[in-house]
Amino acid sequence: MKKILILGSTGSIGRNALELIRNNRDNYQVIGLSGNRNIDLLKKQIEEFTPKYVCVRYEKDREYLSAEYKNIDFFVGDKGLSEISKYTDYDIILTAVSGSIGIDGTVEAIKREKRIALANKETMVAAGTYINRLLKKYKNTEIIPVDSEHSAIFQSMQGYRKEDIKKLIITASGGTFRGSSLDDLKNVTVEQALKHPNWSMGKKITIDSSTLVNKGLEIIEAHELFQIPYEKIEVIVHPQSIIHSMVEYVDGSIISQMGVPDMKTPILYALTYPQREYNSAIKAMDFSKYTNLTFEKADKEVFRGIDLAYRAGKEGHTMPTVLNAANEVAVDLFLNKKIRFLDIYSIIEEAMDSHKILSLDSEEALKLIKEVDRETRIKVKEKWGR
Repeated sequence: MKKILILGSTGSIGRNALELIRNNRDNYQVIGLSGNRNIDLLKKQIEEFTPKYVCVRYEKDREYLSAEYKNIDFFVGDKGLSEISKYTDYDIILTAVSGSIGIDGTVEAIKREKRIALANKETMVAAGTYINRLLKKYKNTEIIPVDSEHSAIFQSMQGYRKEDIKKLIITASGGTFRGSSLDDLKNVTVEQALKHPNWSMGKKITIDSSTLVNKGLEIIEAHELFQIPYEKIEVIVHPQSIIHSMVEYVDGSIISQMGVPDMKTPILYALTYPQREYNSAIKAMDFSKYTNLTFEKADKEVFRGIDLAYRAGKEGHTMPTVLNAANEVAVDLFLNKKIRFLDIYSIIEEAMDSHKILSLDSEEALKLIKEVDRETRIKVKEKWGR
């Protein structure tokens, strides 16, 4: 029986993971959970899965829950996410929290040489250089990507030599506003941006999808996860979201991973790799319903997040940290209706233009990443958050 720790159990990825576990209780034991604001849902999860450890965002929530669940050890806040990863007993950690707060938990899991089912792309975007240096030291650690695109690439690489890869092809649905012009996007609302045509996701990732910044982040993540040069990574729009990504090899063969647009498959694969496991929560694909799979170039002039990410990734060191932090704040400002949709790009570009790149080659790299992340957020909030 595999012991599972889920960081972000009340979010979309966490809920899907628990559904998979619910359908196969003999194979999994939920050791720990972490939740943010949805305490009512977290409480239901505690009742159902009886974890030994729980991390909450706020002290008041710890006091409320600990009064009722006296046999649970509670952790609190960002520090708590690190501590629950560092001190508790688990085989696999699913990092499904949103944003750079997921970095510390991943770092602690690496040091313990655990399997990390990585759904927090910001870990590799903001701290990929540091993470990869750690992985060279803690060689028994496994990182299995959960993002559908990176899971597809990972699966499509199995059994093949990395040196035979010609390029990685990351597919994109095109988001809510595929085919729109800059004029079309000037006055879009939060409500419009949250209506993704294919996927059911959290608010932050849905906005990232509508700006295509998510594809930019995925480019950086793919580079860091698979150590493939940026020149060999491209994005193509595939509106049906059936092919989740592809790997082209030097002989012209293209290997892809296909499936319905549902995060359960990559989550399950990360839990069971290298085996595959049946789970009734996953729907079989009916090809008769998908008779027309199409592809088109991404419009980088309208959706500038892709080229901003290429720039950040190629400049490297602390620049991807700035890209990620500025985007997180910008998305939050947009969701709170303090900025316009297109301001997201302006905020990211402005933050990158004003940043002096700092090297991450020292032992103080993680501390430096956190400082740059914090300073970038402060600067963006001070200018745009009024």
